[in-house]
Amino acid sequence: MRVGFVVNPIAGMGGRVGLKGTDGKVERARELGAEMRAPDRAHETLLELRDTGDGVDLYTYGGQMGERVARDAGFDPTVVGHPDREETSAADTREAVRAVLDREVELVLFVGGDGTAVDVAETLEGTDSETPLLGVPAGVKVYSEVFAVSPEAAAHVALAHERTERAEVSDIDEDRYREGEVDTQLRALATVPVAEQRQSSKQTHAGTVDGVAEWVAESVRPGVTYVLGPGSTLSSVKETVGIDGTGLGVDVYRDGDVLARDATEDDILAALGTENVVVVTPIGGQGFVFGRGNDQISPAVIRESEVEIVASRRKLDGLGVLRVDTGDPEVDELLQGWHRVRVGRYETRLVEVV
Repeated sequence: MRVGFVVNPIAGMGGRVGLKGTDGKVERARELGAEMRAPDRAHETLLELRDTGDGVDLYTYGGQMGERVARDAGFDPTVVGHPDREETSAADTREAVRAVLDREVELVLFVGGDGTAVDVAETLEGTDSETPLLGVPAGVKVYSEVFAVSPEAAAHVALAHERTERAEVSDIDEDRYREGEVDTQLRALATVPVAEQRQSSKQTHAGTVDGVAEWVAESVRPGVTYVLGPGSTLSSVKETVGIDGTGLGVDVYRDGDVLARDATEDDILAALGTENVVVVTPIGGQGFVFGRGNDQISPAVIRESEVEIVASRRKLDGLGVLRVDTGDPEVDELLQGWHRVRVGRYETRLVEVV
């Protein structure tokens, strides 16, 4: 297996000295006594890769960006370039990624935090490469879902993955973070290995809901009637779409107009058109999509509509399955099975409805 290995040696230096990040703060981190963290994390990953794998060809950048730690871990890597100076930068990371891609690697394995993930993902996007990436967590901020849960897990995922999927790369404003505000921003989409040992996104609840709301707003089609259920997630959706809706009620929308606000079943049925979409979110801790708090969206409404399920990642993380209890066994059976639940602007999760 041909693996491109790129280390951001300064990633994570600001964490233990209370800087909440290293962007633009390397010298201050050193003044406070910070030590490099990324090389140790890289070494742990490579030891596991060496001991577990067979036939791994490592392609890396010179010095602290991979070569040094690779040789320490017992590899004889192919060095594809060198940084111009000892103090590396984001430009060096991007150049290293381009260099390993030129060697037709099968995976870009990088060590760093969210800033490094952005550099790697944006470089891949710029080359139109479908090569997957995988992060070894070493930064202060690790909000993106492209990281393995640990260095050892990164080695296992790198060796064992068979499929890939798209995942979100996020970063936060470090200055605002130091002031106690978490402002998570979607920065890129990346192809990553499908694996249980890859972390879920640690975006804030509000940020995830905002992504869902943006997706719904962008998906609105002319002439289609939208039945928007209750709940805080749908409240954000309604606000983004531009509806003065109800938090605990059902609202019906088409072509810029609210056809029914806090609608009853009869109101909804009267407002339905030739093409209808019901958008709902799980209500309550038991994960009910229908039959708890949204009885207005009756079996008769469901039979006339497509169903879209949306939820925050945090809500889904606490639910093993989703449930329906419409009062109509035939409709319940129709709804049961595996559904793609929208959890972000670009991400869905496959969840079973029982």
